[in-house]
Amino acid sequence: MVIVGAGMSGLACALYLLGAGREVTVIERENHPGGRAGRLDLDGFQIDTGPTVLTMPELLDEALGAVGERVADRLDLVPLSPAYRATFADGSAIDVHTEREAMAAEVARVAGRREAEGYLRLRDWLTRLYQVEMRSFIDAQFDSPLDLLRPDLFRLAAMGGFGRLAPAVGRHIRDERLRRIFSFQSLYAGVAPESALAAYAVIAYMDTVAGVYFPRGGMRALGEALAGAVVKAGGSVRYGDGVTRLERSGERITAVITGEGERLACGQVVLTTDLAAAHRLLDHTSRRPVAARYSPSAVVLHLGTDRTWEGLGHHTISFGAAWKRTFTEIIREGRTMSDPSLLVTQPTRTDPTLAPEGRHLLYVLAPAPNLEAGDIDWEREGPRYRDHLVGVLQERGLDGLDASVRTEHLVTPADWARQGLTHGTPFSLAHTFAQTGPFRPRNTVPGTSNAVLAGCGTTPGVGLPTVLISGKLAAAKVVRRTGGRR
Repeated sequence: MVIVGAGMSGLACALYLLGAGREVTVIERENHPGGRAGRLDLDGFQIDTGPTVLTMPELLDEALGAVGERVADRLDLVPLSPAYRATFADGSAIDVHTEREAMAAEVARVAGRREAEGYLRLRDWLTRLYQVEMRSFIDAQFDSPLDLLRPDLFRLAAMGGFGRLAPAVGRHIRDERLRRIFSFQSLYAGVAPESALAAYAVIAYMDTVAGVYFPRGGMRALGEALAGAVVKAGGSVRYGDGVTRLERSGERITAVITGEGERLACGQVVLTTDLAAAHRLLDHTSRRPVAARYSPSAVVLHLGTDRTWEGLGHHTISFGAAWKRTFTEIIREGRTMSDPSLLVTQPTRTDPTLAPEGRHLLYVLAPAPNLEAGDIDWEREGPRYRDHLVGVLQERGLDGLDASVRTEHLVTPADWARQGLTHGTPFSLAHTFAQTGPFRPRNTVPGTSNAVLAGCGTTPGVGLPTVLISGKLAAAKVVRRTGGRR
């Protein structure tokens, strides 16, 4: 059994297969585990280059539990309180607490008692939505659109899950700032809140109800923990050698050929690469009637500084005055935000060891058009946009930011494309209705009988929780196909 890619989905898949008694070899082209949860060590700063927000750690616990381990055995997870700090153009700030009473009190402070009551109704709705979606639509195999026809489909419809996200949130709360806090998560799914299905409010549940965590040692600790558990359970994880082609006989993949020319025979193979790369390896051409639509990309600016700022949380969402226009610019017009809304993460607030003593680390994420939507010369515009983002943050209270920078690294959509990510986006296919649930590319490929897909391009979708589930679903597919065979 060969798994291509030691990202989060591949490692989760390996753990579930090892727990089912299978022999597993994981092949990874980089020199470390984690996949898109990557790393960069620069001038003593330990930089996480991928996701920075960790929710639903019980999914890590479940994967590790497949081989008899627990999160507590391998990770020191710190619950963040508040989960976020949200700042706005009018100068106001709202701390986003995941504890029910604490957040109700915060909402009452900034928007009044009636809004606090609306928040509590919204929270209850989000919780019910999550319970229905997780058991029937997220942690579930879809082999056909007919698989949608289950009792929870009607429950989801009755709850308004097939309406639009922004109006659904607006039915509970009126304050525009609060509406943004509970709907901006649709960007993770690649769709504007006004267009996203209300069902994607489940991401807001994960962020604002279930809790946000940070692993000491940085997000890179997640890949190291899962990879360590794979090896301890008897699996093999091999680094520094990618897969260049697959050998096949008819519909069966018979071997994986590495960049070093090694041939690894396999009875089953799981591919966790970018979806387009997986299809190329399988010599598969998609016959979907509608062209695939990809999510927006992101510009990420990593800054190592010699100071910090009192108003920054571990995660700070800095909202510009514009909101709806932002989505029009990056999704429809293919240009950068004129009034940026930014995610600023300061991991050294929770774990100072990620930077040299007395230094601090900032991760600034700006949603941006992908390379298909926008015709931007990032080699030329990247440095200019970097200066623009730093200037915006200085205007919003991070005075002296530019002068404080001691090291930095800029990542643009062109850089994501050089990593092999289609249209230069790390967020893969957008979660439009036509690319959600049973309509998302399945984890099996027509014409190939022993290959399975995992990762954000296949079911259930984008995000750390969902890619962990994709690994679980891929493993279940392999076990079901092979029965009692080892």
